[in-house]
Amino acid sequence: MPTTITIPDNYGYVALAAISTGFLTAFQTTLVSNARKKSGIQYPRLYAEKDEMDKSIEALKFNCAQRAHQNTLEWLPHVLFFTTFLGLRYPTLAASLGGVWSASRVLYTLGYASGDPKKRNTRGGFFGSIAYLGLLFGSAYAGVELALGKW
Repeated sequence: MPTTITIPDNYGYVALAAISTGFLTAFQTTLVSNARKKSGIQYPRLYAEKDEMDKSIEALKFNCAQRAHQNTLEWLPHVLFFTTFLGLRYPTLAASLGGVWSASRVLYTLGYASGDPKKRNTRGGFFGSIAYLGLLFGSAYAGVELALGKW
């Protein structure tokens, strides 16, 4: 049976939370590009080799910045789906969690790109994990509600 979905009030905030991920990845791309220049690691190589990192802190920082960016890209499809889906039922919650995820990924990236991978979660980056779990479980709950016809 077809279902009509009405975009709820406050869904614009959900859109803004989703759009914030574009700014996040642009920030990370710039950081990786600058680290690539400083390290001298040429395209198309994705990472510096271990011996390069052992000899150069800039190569290590490049690898860390690149890994932060790659990790974000690994999580991004889930986060975007969960944010937009959850937002159809609970827009304020979805926008808040999506915004926290994006903001925490900036902190995660800055910590990681320092060259010390342990710092990726010491500056607030761990809030991204909490936001992700909120998006995951909130979407699951909204999905159950939809399946049971409670929308």
